[in-house]
Amino acid sequence: MTALPGQGAHAGGSDRPEKTELRIGFMPLADCAPLVMAAVLGFDEKYGIRLVLERQHSWSAMRDRLKSGELDAAQALYGLLYGLQMGVGAAPCDMAVLMNLNQNGQSIVLSRALVERGARDGAGLAALMRAQPRRYTFAHTFPTGNHAMWLCYWLAAAGIDPLQDATLVTVPPGQMAANLDAGHMDGFCAGEPWSRRAVHGGAGALVASSSQVWPDHPGKALGARADFVAQHPHACRALIAALLDTARWLDASPVNREAAAEVLASAAYVNTGADVLRACLLPRRSDWPALRFFGDGAATFPWLSDGMWFLTQQRRWGLLLEDPDYLGVAARVNHVGLYREAAQLAGVAVPIDAMRSATLIDGRVWDGSDPAAYARSFAIHDLRALD
Repeated sequence: MTALPGQGAHAGGSDRPEKTELRIGFMPLADCAPLVMAAVLGFDEKYGIRLVLERQHSWSAMRDRLKSGELDAAQALYGLLYGLQMGVGAAPCDMAVLMNLNQNGQSIVLSRALVERGARDGAGLAALMRAQPRRYTFAHTFPTGNHAMWLCYWLAAAGIDPLQDATLVTVPPGQMAANLDAGHMDGFCAGEPWSRRAVHGGAGALVASSSQVWPDHPGKALGARADFVAQHPHACRALIAALLDTARWLDASPVNREAAAEVLASAAYVNTGADVLRACLLPRRSDWPALRFFGDGAATFPWLSDGMWFLTQQRRWGLLLEDPDYLGVAARVNHVGLYREAAQLAGVAVPIDAMRSATLIDGRVWDGSDPAAYARSFAIHDLRALD
């Protein structure tokens, strides 16, 4: 691959990064592409930093290493970062969302046995569960994370209460297909390529993409501890700018995505077939999730309303016992100002407003205007009552 022009152009002067070697955690998923390709192509060196990528094997391990400071930043589940901020399942820790790394890219897969009995979508699954009552088990990757929220939202939209009508379990993404094949669960929600691996292996069938739950929803975020960002603002700005360049490169051409698939397939990164990753990054079917890395800057912007949505769902499912200051929390966590500075450095347009609107699978419109009312529009669960 050719060298990039202007390497080191932003490495000197008063904006020089406070730390030039950054330890970045990533998970073996197709949407780690911006981090991997930034390091491989040298987009990091252009801004005077070097990414030292450290592969993780579970989101809980990622959380612990990010919280302890062993990692400077990480590809993180959006909801994981907000769960840490709010102290869900662990002592609270002030966190930072520096940017969004992608939109879309997860799937809901049901076992082949369920699909053959009519569970080809949410309505079919609900009908089957009523007709053949038992304890159905569905897996996600982390209790406060994106996959848990998409799974719960999709089940609830079909009339299935995920906390009362089913059992939810946590499974690392790379183990989803094997556990489904072994009959340990009835379905799961996870990121690519592990949904596709389950389908290609015959263990399950795709019944919904996450983009059907929320079109162009937030995917993974670039997360860090808030105190690390406060101490290293220039390094974090350089990191965001490097990843913006990479995201733009990924979305610029199918040829670039082909090249990324070849790199990601190696044992150091996702460790799966390049053909599987090509299918994830260049889907040919409209019902497969379409990973979006740049979208002229819309896919990377740390929308305040995105963070607020995860808080509404954590409130809905009883992970938060009362309404937080939705906007206040999001404004502290999502570092919109730092992102704008990095976007200017990388020549990326930014929206004027930090809120956006979307219509979700159940017809509800989310725009961040009244998050408490939005949360109350659902049945608020009390986990203490389920103990």
